[in-house]
Amino acid sequence: MTILAWAALGVGALGLAFGLIQWDRSRRTLRRLDEMLTAAVDGSFQEGRFDESALSALEARMARFLNGSALTRQAVEEERSAIQTLISDLSHQTKTPVANILLYASLLAEGELSPAQREQARLLRQQSEKLAALIQTLVKASRLETGALALTPKVQPLQALLEEISLQCAPAARAAEIQLTVEPAGAAACYDRKWTEEALLNVVDNALKYTPAGGTVRVWAESFELFCAVHVEDNGPGIPEKEQGAIFGRFYRGEEVREREGLGIGLYLTREILRREGGYVKVFSRPGAGSRFSLYLPREEG
Repeated sequence: MTILAWAALGVGALGLAFGLIQWDRSRRTLRRLDEMLTAAVDGSFQEGRFDESALSALEARMARFLNGSALTRQAVEEERSAIQTLISDLSHQTKTPVANILLYASLLAEGELSPAQREQARLLRQQSEKLAALIQTLVKASRLETGALALTPKVQPLQALLEEISLQCAPAARAAEIQLTVEPAGAAACYDRKWTEEALLNVVDNALKYTPAGGTVRVWAESFELFCAVHVEDNGPGIPEKEQGAIFGRFYRGEEVREREGLGIGLYLTREILRREGGYVKVFSRPGAGSRFSLYLPREEG
């Protein structure tokens, strides 16, 4: 074998050895990165290298990031807890005064009043009821957000839920001269009966509130592979496209409905309730052509 051949063989061996060393180094680096990510996910990450290597620098940056994230998360939790405490205190401290205002407004309306005074008594009671509803809704939202309120979804038929909605909303529909149709449902889904009823009631109540006299509101269920959808469709004024992404925000009121009665928190509660059940809510609407809200509930637990 010539010297040139030996040299080529040596270079090849050195190249193979270098490649194996680089492969082993990359494998160990990837394994360490995997360990770092796993530890970051379960909250047990700690720096393990203290040298001038790139991996050590990466560990230091990840440690700073995780520490900052932990502090931010702690601050958010403390803020949520403070808000929960504040709302609970407000609810407790205002319960008796609001109840007294409602009582005295009712007593006042039963007396001999002039037309102007009777209207003032009516407005006093109306605003007191609105205040009481706002406080109660804020407490519910706060308890949902902080996890103080636990939902217990289970697989059950949707028919009983829709029947209850029909029963509760029928008087308001008749008073508003709106045809409310709730179709039978043979499907089942995984949901918390009490809180899903409230979520659906918020949507149907909005449909009845904003649909003009002589209009229609239709409620029905539809099954898909993973979810069951409860649709609420009306032929009211519809929602502008620019507002459809904002209507689920807390206290949001559309430009065209701000003068009407409402708190602007019902759809926010609906979204939060469904999210905690593993579901979601969607809206399809065109101005002048009505709206359809679809509440998607998982068909199985988990």
